[in-house]
Parts: sequence; C-alpha cells; structure tokens
Amino acid sequence: MISVRFDSVGGDRSLLAGFRVSGHSGTRGDSVVCAAVSSACYMAANTLTDVQMLCPDIALRNGYMKLTLGGADIPAAQVILQGLRIHLEQLAEQYPKEIKIEFSEVQ
Repeated sequence: MISVRFDSVGGDRSLLAGFRVSGHSGTRGDSVVCAAVSSACYMAANTLTDVQMLCPDIALRNGYMKLTLGGADIPAAQVILQGLRIHLEQLAEQYPKEIKIEFSEVQ
C-alpha cells in the first residue's frame, strides 16, 4: 500500500506545507498505481523547485519522498500542492486498497 500524508498548517487542509509518500502498490511494487503516484509527486516537486524557484527540503529514497516547505514558500506553493492533493485523492477513490491519504498538522 502507498501511504500519503499531507502536512497542513494549523490543521487547515486548504494550507498545505508539504507531503510524504511511502510504500509500493502491487505485488512487485511496479504497478501502474505506483507509477501514477510517483509521477505526480515528482511533477509537483519539479514544478515547485524548477518552475516556481522555491526551496523545499526534499528527501528521497526507494519508495519514499518527503517534501517540506516553510515560510513564504507555503502560500506560493498552494496551487501545486492542492492540485497534487486532488489528483492523489481521486486515485485513492479509484484504488482504495492501494492508496491511503492522511493529513497531519504542522505549526
């Protein structure tokens, strides 16, 4: 199962500060669901860094991505992060046994 956790500021899901994605779906970890989630997360990260020129902290390893924004970068990143949230929520509706989405509050 793929676990997605969005970090929201003050518990308000309309103000996201980052996300974490971990795990794999499918028996071999190479399913279309994994590819869809990975592609969406990389597109979000690349858009934030290379198009918007923001400076998130990013951690990557096999089956794991964490992206954290701070300060003035948080409001600037909302269109991309909210788009990612909607995209992943729709995938989770289609594949409820493959993707789990949670929210956690950050200060």
